[in-house]
Parts: sequence; structure tokens; C-alpha cells
Amino acid sequence: MRQRHHLLPVLAAALGIALFAGMDAAMKAVAISVGAYSGMLWRQLFATTFSAPAYFRSRAAWPTRAALRFHVMRGAVGAAMAVLWFHGLSRLPMAEAIALSFVAPLIALYLAAVLLGEKVSRRSLWASLLGLSGMIVLLWARLGSGGERHVDGVAAVLASAVLYAWNLILMRQQSQVASPAEVSFFQSLISGAWLLLALPAAMLLDPALPAIPPGAFLWSMLALSAALAVTSLFLLSWAYGREEAQVLVPIEYSAFLWALGLGAIFYADPLRWTTLAGAALIVLGCLLAARRPRHVSPVVEAAA
Repeated sequence: MRQRHHLLPVLAAALGIALFAGMDAAMKAVAISVGAYSGMLWRQLFATTFSAPAYFRSRAAWPTRAALRFHVMRGAVGAAMAVLWFHGLSRLPMAEAIALSFVAPLIALYLAAVLLGEKVSRRSLWASLLGLSGMIVLLWARLGSGGERHVDGVAAVLASAVLYAWNLILMRQQSQVASPAEVSFFQSLISGAWLLLALPAAMLLDPALPAIPPGAFLWSMLALSAALAVTSLFLLSWAYGREEAQVLVPIEYSAFLWALGLGAIFYADPLRWTTLAGAALIVLGCLLAARRPRHVSPVVEAAA
């Protein structure tokens, strides 16, 4: 029974990561067709609808002022992060985009130091250098190639990684004042609200926004991506509530393997040796950072 108790969170985390990778694959098709902004705006409508029943069934009271503050902040950060991420994903192979995004936990080390006053260990400094070297390999292969460089896609993924690092710290703070059902519902609702508020500015750049996805296929991809995202959030929240982060951290990087497979099957993404090498260096850096001494913040565990 004890072995089974420890195995279930591992399986839940592995399934959650797989579902997130499937969500990325579905949203990439939408972002290519109608753009990242419109895709996210429509997807949040589905995500809010899907997450509402669990929240209202819980009969939770209205969020506290502290919780609402984190919902609003994380909703804004999450909306910008997602739009940047899906724009980058629409321009780059899935595995390459995922590999670049793996620098987020290392960025979170320094954000935690700045925002929370935490100490960065020498081990974390070496981990950062490993991650930086992996990122340089990926950028060298992308920007130094003779083909399409898609600099905008690279910049969008890296900007999204910075916001994701901040999002990790907010998630740690948010989880202390709100339940998983509340977080899932208000994250979807408030992210969608921020995207609506940004619509006038977005229309100045493109009067055709918000673009409406043409055909049943893209609408089904939106619904599928929202369902996968909501389910994955619940699985990961459940897993991290029942097992130590150091046990679950390595599972996070299985997203790269899923991205390789899904990208090759659905988008004929090419596989470069530089993508494998860069991803390996970044993952090694993240795992080194995750094996922290006791005085380093738990935020690092949550980030990794």
C-alpha cells in the first residue's frame, strides 16, 4: 500500500505533463490559423466554462482579498505569458520551443532573490551557467542558420519564460490562500478578462481582431486544449500536494519527449542535434538547482 501511495502522484504528474503537451499541440494549430491572441481569447471562454462546475460544487466562499489580489496579478501575468508562448510555438518547432522555455525555473531563482529576498546558492549559480550554455546552443542553431530564423518566435518564447518564472512565484503564494478549484476557475476567468481589456489595443495593431476560428476543426481544437489544460492543472495540483517536489521535478522534463513526438507527427517538425544538446544542458542545470541545500527557498522547488 505504501508503494502504491507513492506511485499514484508520480503517475498523476506524468499524465498531467502529457496532457499539457497535447494542449500545446492543439493550440499550435489554432495560433497558426488565427493568431495567438485570438486563440487564447476564445480558449479562455472554454476553460472558464469547464472549470466553473468544480469551483461552484465546492461551495467555496468568495475569495479573500489576499486571494483575489493574487488571482488578478496571476491572471494578468498568465494572459501575457500564454499569448507570447503560443506565438512563439506557432513560429518554432515544438521541441525547440519547449527546450527554450525550460530556462524559466532558473530565471525564477533570481526573481525569488529579488522579490522575496531569498539567497541564491553557489550550486544554483553553476546551474544557471549550465542553463545559459544550453540556451546559447539553441540560439546559435536558430539565429546562425541559413534558413528561416523566426527571431520573433525566439524572443516571444524567452519573454514568456521570464513571465512564467514570475508566474511560478505567484503560484506558490496563491496556493497558500486558495484551493485548486478556486485557482483554476479564477485563473481562467481573470486571464480572459485581461485579454478582453487588451482588445482595443490589439485592434489598433490589427483591426481584424478578434479573429474567429474558421471551421469545426479549430473550434474542436480550442475545446480540446481547454479541457486538457484544466485537467492537467488538477492532476499536477493533486500530485504536488501528495509527493515531494524533488521526486516529481524530473517528470516535468518529459514534456520535451512529448513535444518531439507530437511535433513530428502533427507538424513534421525537424529534429536537430542542437535541440537535443541544448535541452540536455538546460535540464541538467534545472536538476542541479532542484537539489538545493536546506537554506534555499522552497520557491525554487515549486519553480523547478
